[in-house]
Amino acid sequence: MRFSIYQQSQAGGRATNQDRMGYCFTRESLLLLLADGMGGHLHGELAATLTLQTMGSLFQKAASLVVADPEAFLDELIYSSHLALHRYRSQNRLDDTPRTTIVACLVQEGKAQWAHCGDSRLYWLRGGRILSRTTDHSHVEKLVAMGRLSPHQRMQHPDRNKLYNCLGAPTLPIITKSSAVNLKEGDQLLLCSDGLWGSIPEHELAYRLSARPLEEAVPEMVRSAVQIGGKTGDNVTALALTWLGADNEMGGGTFLTEGLPRDRVITSIQPAPQDASVAEADRSGAQAIEQAMAQIRTANQKT
Repeated sequence: MRFSIYQQSQAGGRATNQDRMGYCFTRESLLLLLADGMGGHLHGELAATLTLQTMGSLFQKAASLVVADPEAFLDELIYSSHLALHRYRSQNRLDDTPRTTIVACLVQEGKAQWAHCGDSRLYWLRGGRILSRTTDHSHVEKLVAMGRLSPHQRMQHPDRNKLYNCLGAPTLPIITKSSAVNLKEGDQLLLCSDGLWGSIPEHELAYRLSARPLEEAVPEMVRSAVQIGGKTGDNVTALALTWLGADNEMGGGTFLTEGLPRDRVITSIQPAPQDASVAEADRSGAQAIEQAMAQIRTANQKT
């Protein structure tokens, strides 16, 4: 694999930054992650951090080279993180479970597939044009889909921050997954929080990302969104990737993975400390995940 990657995050007008982003990769597989801790609930920044740590750890265990079943793996990432948040609440006797949105993208064998819960987005772009993006799990997005609200009215609607899906809620998260898509040389993937896409129009995001190198385009977009948001603006976070061909020059932020050892994993995600009690909780969580997924599969077959 040969790709260029760049990420940046700023607190904006908020006292704390509850957004988290990161990536992990082996010689043949790459995982991109972005989470936006929900400020209306306790410890949103912790929820986002724990989610990335859980997912990064699972990737390191699963991807000796490639992930065997990408779709099942994306499910496992999200259900495991959801249960990890509930375990944290129980172990620390919190009044409520920390909550976060998540968007995750797995890239391997020249294909990308992604999953999300909430309103953190992924855009797939080619030649400065948006080929696809995730659909927010929000009340406003439902109104747009029903034709009761125009896309231009999203950010002015009083319910624009109301989500019906996230990690850490009392019920299992609803996971929306894409089909696997073939990446071509020059294709770009942008993962971002609502602090970015809510401030800069989509067509402008696409143009800015394609017009300049990632190490210039991403910081400029983040700065612009922070300025637009002002003193009351949200956290702004972006993680962008450009898929490169064999003839592309190697520059700043560019990775060529073919020389990596088979068991090597490169990650930008800081791991969480783990003791025996946490390991036992992880084993119990794995059993709960299997039971939950079996129930979901049964329900889907009945439907």
